[in-house]
Amino acid sequence: MTNAVMTTKPTSTHRKNYPKKKRVIYNQLQELVLHSNVIALSKITKVRATQLMTIRKKFRSDIKILVIKNKVAQRAFDKVNNVKGLRNLAEKLDGQCALMFTNISPLKLNLILNKNRVFLSAKGGDIATKNITIPSGNTGLVPGPVLSEFKESNVQTRIEQGSIWVSKDTLVASPGTIISAKLASLMSKLNIKPIEAGISIHAAIEEGLYLNEIDLKIDSEEYTAKLTQALRNAIALATEANYITAETLTPLVLKAQSCANALVSESGYLSRDTVPIVLTKARTIAEKLTAVATKNGYNAIY
Repeated sequence: MTNAVMTTKPTSTHRKNYPKKKRVIYNQLQELVLHSNVIALSKITKVRATQLMTIRKKFRSDIKILVIKNKVAQRAFDKVNNVKGLRNLAEKLDGQCALMFTNISPLKLNLILNKNRVFLSAKGGDIATKNITIPSGNTGLVPGPVLSEFKESNVQTRIEQGSIWVSKDTLVASPGTIISAKLASLMSKLNIKPIEAGISIHAAIEEGLYLNEIDLKIDSEEYTAKLTQALRNAIALATEANYITAETLTPLVLKAQSCANALVSESGYLSRDTVPIVLTKARTIAEKLTAVATKNGYNAIY
């Protein structure tokens, strides 16, 4: 009878030997969480590497961007205490994500990222977000196999002076349309870049305040229009109340002048400045009386 050699497998309590790179990021994440006023999460599933590189280069001194494994980030966040909203942010780590650490307000950060959106060439399978039109005119392309791509995209062409000309502006994709590989190839040859690409914030925390994606979306044009209208309304109210400020002084003077002119017109007071007003009113009254007299059978005598 042979003696069986008993072996034991490492239990789950044994510490795993994580690669050095993961350990560095793990520790770095904890440090950044503690020393950043704002932590923002961006989903980068369809973000191209060139876009991320451009943002990193342009804002290297203001924004620290880390593309991380979700599990590594979640474990690092679990080790950080007393940072409100961090657990909420960890729950949003799904798919391919990037974390941004900065002292810039999340709202301002989102606006900065939106202003740095770029237009890229389409790839087969991309979805159009707006109408895409191939304009009429000389394409500069030499006739050849590319003519079949125009035909498949229902773009009318003609050959003129050794080049392919598009006969008329042609809508080739509308919002929601899946762009085919052949159409993408044709637009690339025509240097048409219809895909608007950029990075946006999916969620963020600022000094303990957790913000969802919907909280971070600001239509700057809409807000500008609303503020402009609010200013107009405030000036109108202040003018009506005769409240003098630098903004209401001019409309108040104009209002006073209008009231004075109306008073002069009613009273018939004559002076060098009021003669035109009084005479204009007198003429208007005379014309009305003439019209009434003529209607009743009297002839006007001038």
